[in-house]
Amino acid sequence: MEQLVSTEWLANELGASDLRVIDATLFLPGSGRNPAAEYEGGHIPGAVFMDLAEITDSSSDIPNMLPTAEKFASRMQSLGLGDGSRIVVYDDSPLKSACRAWWMLTIFGAHEVAVLDGGLAKWKAEGRALDTGKETLRHRHFTVWKDDSAVRTKADMLSNLHSKDAAVLDARPAGRFNGSDAEPNAALPSGHIPGSCNLPHGSLFNDDGTWKTGDALSAAFSGSGVDLSKPMITTCGSGMTASVLIFGLKLMGKEDVSLYDGSWSEWAADSDTPKESA
Repeated sequence: MEQLVSTEWLANELGASDLRVIDATLFLPGSGRNPAAEYEGGHIPGAVFMDLAEITDSSSDIPNMLPTAEKFASRMQSLGLGDGSRIVVYDDSPLKSACRAWWMLTIFGAHEVAVLDGGLAKWKAEGRALDTGKETLRHRHFTVWKDDSAVRTKADMLSNLHSKDAAVLDARPAGRFNGSDAEPNAALPSGHIPGSCNLPHGSLFNDDGTWKTGDALSAAFSGSGVDLSKPMITTCGSGMTASVLIFGLKLMGKEDVSLYDGSWSEWAADSDTPKESA
């Protein structure tokens, strides 16, 4: 299974015994939209709802931090996701939150995970079938396992400021990156980690919400000014859209990529970390 699958491919595969589909829609607080309610109002047949807002480290003050392996495995089992499943993730959010679900699943040991190109919007635009309500689920075994080698901490980022071994790429909108626009969390200053480059995550998509590919995708990354020959660390506001950049880099075949999970929410909250604007 490819990392990016089409709506046509998914429509042909629905009903396969090893296929699981996840709606991983998440919205920013204050959006006025309820992802769980929208899921129940209409979802791809057989899809289950992954509540990304809940599958986090509840002991951390930093939003969206990765949960423990035990918590993640428990939630996946309750969603009927098990070892050996082929998993397709989609969303209906401007955050492209399916990429966060994809990234988490790979961190926690799922081997075949794909993102649906164009998400629910494309599925609907093509007039494909939708189900309503909740799916009847059967618990499956999901092995408790975690590989955090592609996860970076604040200490790692501070070390990288001096070594400059890795390039850092920030997925937030340009105004928040350069300090001209406020952060959604008013308690945090805007700006960026010194030396980082900016590539707003929306730059990786075509007008219809499908992924750019080939030269168009490469041009988006090259246009950010980032040194693609170096290992890459992605960051954003809280680790959500940074996963979009990770997925795009993977589509380009780049493997030496990692994500700063605390992202700007952690970095900006620490008065001792250096910050740049403009």
